[in-house]
Amino acid sequence: MIRVLYFASLRDRLGLEREELELPETVGDIAGLRRWLQSRGGEWESVFAGGETVLAAVNQEMAQGDTPVSDGDEVGFFPPVTGG
Repeated sequence: MIRVLYFASLRDRLGLEREELELPETVGDIAGLRRWLQSRGGEWESVFAGGETVLAAVNQEMAQGDTPVSDGDEVGFFPPVTGG
């Protein structure tokens, strides 16, 4: 089981702040998790389709598509942020 957190506009669009997920055996990295979330359809497909920039972190460390994801991990998804 992993904990997935959604931040900022993603939280608003998806209507979720966090969820606990049992990963299918086919999901082993961030790219696979994105595809699996996208397969939920609707706004999930829109958010994770690749047309938008969505950053990821695994256990509070920035992650790329090939970053492994396994039981017990915390994954955060968030839009790019700018500040001043």
